[in-house]
Amino acid sequence: MFTIDRIDPRAQALEEWRDAEQLVSTRWDAFLKAEHESRRFAFARYVAALDAEEAAALALWALSTRLAA
Repeated sequence: MFTIDRIDPRAQALEEWRDAEQLVSTRWDAFLKAEHESRRFAFARYVAALDAEEAAALALWALSTRLAA
């Protein structure tokens, strides 16, 4: 007999948000340590990480709202 494990969508969304939040922190640290020549690129990578974190947070919120209804 086969067992199929169901992944909780909210738990998966939370894990994705935590990963995105960690990337924001990593990219911010990289920006602070960046040399003058690469600072603009490092900041762009930080902003991209913020955008990804926002998207992950919205996905988590949407799941939480849908499951609460």
